[in-house]
Order: sequence, then structure tokens, then C-alpha cells
Amino acid sequence: MRKGLFISLEGSDGAGKSTQLALLSSYLVECGYIPVITREPGGTPLSEKIRALLLDKKYSEMDARTEALLYAAARAQHVVEVIKPALGDGKVVICDRFIDSSLAYQGYGRKLGEDVVNINDFATAGCIPDITFLFKLKPEISRSRIGHKDKDRLESEQAEFYDEVSRGYAELEKKYPDRIVGIDAANGIEEIHATIRSHLDGVLKGHYDI
Repeated sequence: MRKGLFISLEGSDGAGKSTQLALLSSYLVECGYIPVITREPGGTPLSEKIRALLLDKKYSEMDARTEALLYAAARAQHVVEVIKPALGDGKVVICDRFIDSSLAYQGYGRKLGEDVVNINDFATAGCIPDITFLFKLKPEISRSRIGHKDKDRLESEQAEFYDEVSRGYAELEKKYPDRIVGIDAANGIEEIHATIRSHLDGVLKGHYDI
């Protein structure tokens, strides 16, 4: 069967990815698809255990390189166990975060640069999203939306870190204009969903020849 379609959702916490993922999934079902919904870090039993380590605040001393390697390790297992098999079956995969998160958070936020690109090239073995929706929101608005909830290790980072992450996402959008679609996450829920549908309809038509 023809290779499936790989969609990723990117952006800072509080940008509305979860809401839009649910709406996108429902829309695909209406169109006759059975989407595979997954997330990063996570998506497999092993990858979820790595996620727990990465987000646990008691590991605040975690080195940036250790962090980047753990994300890549979780991603490698996720690709082999979930994403590639689903795509091989011709399914539509929607992933909440993928490689661009590492490039933005570890490459820019942790200032590891091209090292993050290299380890993720190895981890993904060429498995890259066909289209990525990047939910863009000013870092200060993102922080206000998260509020005072019990934050995990990454959410507890300083404002300067998230400013660099935001800059990283902006650079990635410029670097991969054919794949990354920037979405103004400050817009209303229905407006954002309509924008996503507009872009996705063309991609689905071209990919599945509908």
C-alpha cells in the first residue's frame, strides 16, 4: 500500500496544540481516514518511560547533551515501533511534537546547534513529517496561558530559554517553508482549524490522489 501521510504539530506549551489535534483527528475521520494519534516524547511504552525521566523535576541537574540524547532515543523507538509501520500501512499519522521540538528546544534553547541535527538524523532514519503545523505564540503569552500549574522540568525553565526556543522555531519555519506551515495561535479556535483544513485538503488530495 502507498506510504501514508505524516503530520506533526509544533509550538510552545499553551499554544492550543491539543485542541487542534482533537479537531484535526475528527475532521480526518469525517473524511474517511482512521488517523494514528501519537506524541513525543512518548508514543511507545519505552519512550513513555524516557518521557517521565525527561520531565521529572528531580533531575534538574540533567546535562543538555543527556537531554538531547534521551529525546533522540525516545524518538528512535517511536519511529521504529509506531510511526514507520503506520505509514507503511498507508495511514495518516498525527504526532504532537517531533524532530522540530528537539531542534528548537535543544538546538536553540540549549544552544547545542548542529549536534542536535546530527543525532536526530540518526534517530529518525529519514522519517520526517510531510507537513508540520507550527503554532506560533509569543513566549510571554504562552507562559501566561500555562499559569501557575504544577510545571514539569522543561516548563520550569527561565524566560530566556523560551525566548531562544521561539527564535529557533522562527528560524526553522524560514528554513523549511515547503514543510512547515506557520499558524497564528492567538487567533480563535475555529479560525485556526479552518486554516489547518485549508492547507491539509490540498496535501491530502496530492498525496492520496482524491
